[in-house]
Amino acid sequence: MSDDGSGEAGSTRTRRRLERAILDLLDRRAPTSSICPSDAAREVYTGEDEGWRDLMEPARRAAGRLAEAGEVEITQGGEPVSTNGVRGPIRIRRPR
Repeated sequence: MSDDGSGEAGSTRTRRRLERAILDLLDRRAPTSSICPSDAAREVYTGEDEGWRDLMEPARRAAGRLAEAGEVEITQGGEPVSTNGVRGPIRIRRPR
């Protein structure tokens, strides 16, 4: 599964690109706004098809790493949740 022609979706380069995309997307939004992991997946994927979907789980993991570092919060229903074992739809925002 190639993410952008440069390697696997789990590659170190892709992990870094997803983390950077999350932070950049949040920087471009209001401080109170949040993003979906799919926003980062779409930002990183360069193809014209639905291949960004293969980056959804890596994007969620990237958000988890950023949350553990204190750079973002992961929320469900507007409330912060633990990064461990979170299931279902999530949003990513700057810490409050």
